Parts: sequence; C-alpha cells; structure tokens
Amino acid sequence: MSDTAAGLLQVGFLILCLAVVYRPLGGYMARTYESGKDLRVERGLYKLFGVDARADQTWAVYGRSLIAFSAASLVLLFLLQRLQHWLPLSLGLPSVPNGIAFNTAASFVTNTNWQSYSPEATMGHLVQFAGLAVQNFVSAAVGMTVVIALIRGFTRSKTDRVGNFWVDLTRTLLRVLLPMAVIGGLALVAMGVVQNFSGGHEVTSVVGQTQTIPGGPVASQEVIKELGTNGGGFYNANSAHPFENPNGLSNLFEIFLLLVIPVCMTRTFGLMVKDKRQGYAILGVMGTIWAAFTFSATFFETRGAGTATQAAGAAMEGKETRFGEWASALFASSTTGTSTGAVNSAHDSFTPLGGGTALFHMMLGEVTPGGTGSGLYGMLVLAILAVFVAGLMVGRTPEYLKKKITAREMKLVALYILTTPTIVLVGTSIAMGLASARVSIFNTDSPHGFSEVLYAFTSAGNNNGSAFGGLSANTPFFNTALGIAMLLGRFVPILFVLALAGSLAKQQPVPVTQGTLPTHKALFVTLLVGTVLIVTGLTYFPALTLGPLAEGL
Repeated sequence: MSDTAAGLLQVGFLILCLAVVYRPLGGYMARTYESGKDLRVERGLYKLFGVDARADQTWAVYGRSLIAFSAASLVLLFLLQRLQHWLPLSLGLPSVPNGIAFNTAASFVTNTNWQSYSPEATMGHLVQFAGLAVQNFVSAAVGMTVVIALIRGFTRSKTDRVGNFWVDLTRTLLRVLLPMAVIGGLALVAMGVVQNFSGGHEVTSVVGQTQTIPGGPVASQEVIKELGTNGGGFYNANSAHPFENPNGLSNLFEIFLLLVIPVCMTRTFGLMVKDKRQGYAILGVMGTIWAAFTFSATFFETRGAGTATQAAGAAMEGKETRFGEWASALFASSTTGTSTGAVNSAHDSFTPLGGGTALFHMMLGEVTPGGTGSGLYGMLVLAILAVFVAGLMVGRTPEYLKKKITAREMKLVALYILTTPTIVLVGTSIAMGLASARVSIFNTDSPHGFSEVLYAFTSAGNNNGSAFGGLSANTPFFNTALGIAMLLGRFVPILFVLALAGSLAKQQPVPVTQGTLPTHKALFVTLLVGTVLIVTGLTYFPALTLGPLAEGL
C-alpha cells in the first residue's frame, strides 16, 4: 500500500470513529449538565466542601470561584514541585528550581502543558501523577464548565444566574473525564503504553550500548493529556516516545482522544439550545478549517522543501519512521487545532511552510475544534462576531440564538478577540528586543529564529504547549514571560466569556422573523469560516511574513 493510500485510510477511519461516538457522547454530556439529580458521591463531596448544589451563581461569583480554584491549584502544584526531594517516589531527584516550578505550575493549571525541561529527568513519579496528571483533569474540566455557562446564557432569560461552578466542575470530572480516562487508559496499556512504578528499564541500543529509560505511570497520564487536550508528556520526546506511543494503532487512538470531546461538544451545544442544527453548523465550520490545515500540513511535508527532501520523497527530518509524514502531519494539525500541544514529531524540523501551517492554526485561537470547552466557547464568540458583521451589511440589529447582540455584548467580544493577539505580539516583541532573551535563539541569522520566538508566545498565549525546539526556553526570562502569558491567555478570556454569558442570560428572547439570519445553514457556515480566517489573517499576517513566510518563500 502506498503512503498516500495509507494516509487517506487513517484519516477516513479517524473521521468514522468520531462519527460513531458523536451522537451518544454528545447526548450524554448534555444530559450530564442538564440533570437535576446528583450522584451519591457528588452529594458527599458537596457536603464535605460546604457547597449548595441548588444555588446558582451570577457570572461574577462563577468567575471568582473558578479563579480561586485555579489559584489554589497553582500554589499547590508549585509547592509539590519545590518539596519533591522530601516526597516518596521522587526517584532521588532534587526539588524543581523556582523558575521551572512556576512555569510548570502555570502551564498545567492553564491547560497549556508547556514543558521547558525533560520530565523524566526532572519530575518524580509522585509529582507526575499526583501533580501534573491531576491538573490535566481539573484544567480540562474548568474549560468545559465555562462553555456550559455560556450555553446557559443563550438558553436562559431574565436572570443573572449562569449555573454553579462547583457542580459543573464535579460533574465534569466524575461523570465525563474519569470514566473516559479509565477506559482509554486500559486501551493504551493493551496497546503497549507503559504503566508501572519502575525506576528504569535497561535497554541495549543497536550499536551495543546500554541505556536506562525511566518507567512510570505513563498510560494514566497519556490518556488524560490527550483526552483533556492538555499535551504535557511523561517523557521529553512526548508522543514520539515508544513508551507513550508504541505503534501506529496507539498513534491513531491518541489523535482520536484529543479530538473526541471538542467534536462531540458541538452536539451537546445543539441539544442544550434545543436546535441540533446549530451544533452541526458549528461542527461544519470546525471540520472545514481542520481539514484544510490537515491537507496543507500534509502537502508541505510530503512535497518537501528543497532538492534533498524532494529526492527523498518527503521531508522526513524530525519525523518518527514508525509513523511517517502523513501521520505526523495529521497529529500536528490536530494538536495545534485543539490546544493539546502533544507531538509525535519535531515541529521545529517541519518545512518552513509546514511549520508555518501549525503556527497559523494555533493563531486561529484553537477553535478547530479547539480545547475541551475552550474551543467551543471561542467559536461561539466568533459566531457572535459573524452575525454582527452580517447585521452591519443588511442594516439590522444582529441576533444569535434568539438573543440580540447589543453594544455590551460586542464590547466583550472585541475584548476577547484582542486579548490573545496582544499577549502574543507584545511578548514576542519584548523577547526580540532584549539581548538577554535573544541569546536563547539558536537560529540567530535566519527568519526561523523569529519563528521560534513567535511560536513560543503563540503556544503560551493560546494555551497550546507545543514548541519549536530550537529555542532554549529554560531561562529566567522565558520561564517568567511565558508563564505570565499562559495565565493571562487563559483567565482573561474566560472572564470575558462569563461576563458575556451573564449579559445574554439577562435578555428576553426575541422571536424569529423573516429578517433573522439563519445560523444553521451553509451561508452562515461560510460567513463564520471567513470571519475566523480573516480576523486572524489581519492580526497576524505581518508577523507571519517575518517568520515562516519569509523562510518558505
């Protein structure tokens, strides 16, 4: 079988698997959040922590609860790393230095999972599974609670309540993420992913040298890093490491895991707003853009970028020979479109335009299909912008899902859209202007060096976590700057989304008339695709011309 046929077959099988679980999983999540009943274990937790499960919160209280929970998580994870040398299962490793500890705590609490260190040589087993893996669960759950609050803003009227953060968080963890992670983790173990508490495995290389590779609870962290669109690996090589991703089947399964919840949440959205067509429309936009970027990345990597790579048949540098360029490009487009950040190949070694495709995909705001929860609420914000643009063209007050889009909503949408580009571009410009930051760039005499810095801040600001490896980011400047970028890029947009939810919930639904723009048809899908691409293109095109476009052309 040719590489092209095998590549097309795995893409088709991936889409088929997503289609099979779309209805049952999407419906299950909708019932989870709309249910008026609590499980016994949930009632016990509410009683233990003094939570009134029947007390809905305003958007401001919901937001304060979310920020307080995340702040406590940040402090606890920081302390866990700093105290590592006193903890069991540390494997004799010292405490994590302050800079890395702060950067890692900010990274995992914000669902970014940026890693400027070698995990297997820095973190003991306890920090890995009790610190990093736990944050993989709760940070993913936080994103899902926010989009549920936004959906309630569309479905409720004449109220200032958008739900209860603690109830939404608990249900997400106990009813959605934990059961799926247990099943997925067992599947990964069956495929050959390591799960133990071993301090190391002695292996012999092809040239006869021996090497010790640490073992550990890998499968349990691998499953939630993909399922929760987190991305942080147990090993420095991430999902290119054979202990994390041993074969082609596990590779395809991991791509499925990182796409399944963001894709299926579009059905959850359609069911909760009582119009499944709305969910299909959003899914159509996400799928169209994801397919375009997957095709582009595959084209640039299989075509190569020069005489040597074209003679070899593809740009195989930095690719796992077990997977090849098709599987590497599919993984790259999926991970940069979902805020996952996991990699099965070195993005830094992609062709200039192939790496630029991954970079541009992140710049869209990672809404195709995006992170768990964050992708959907980001796309809904862009949908509001699209109906506003349509309203300007016909001279009519814009509406979306029977709610008028007034000046207040548009101010919140504008602030949301401007936040991440501000973080990315300001951070990049500061890094390029400081001599102490520029020394971290290995490719100092080429546009690729600028691309490495731009990629780092794009990854941090959009809470992705992947990187161009040519940048030495484990420095005081980058540990601090990227940590701040992750925190701002996560929580400032979340507060704008919650404020938007509260504003929409207060409104009275307006009736659908002949002048109402149908937001479930192909015309709106096309308009929303154009809005996503144009807004991003106008924002980032000048920066892209200095980096990947200059290098590629």
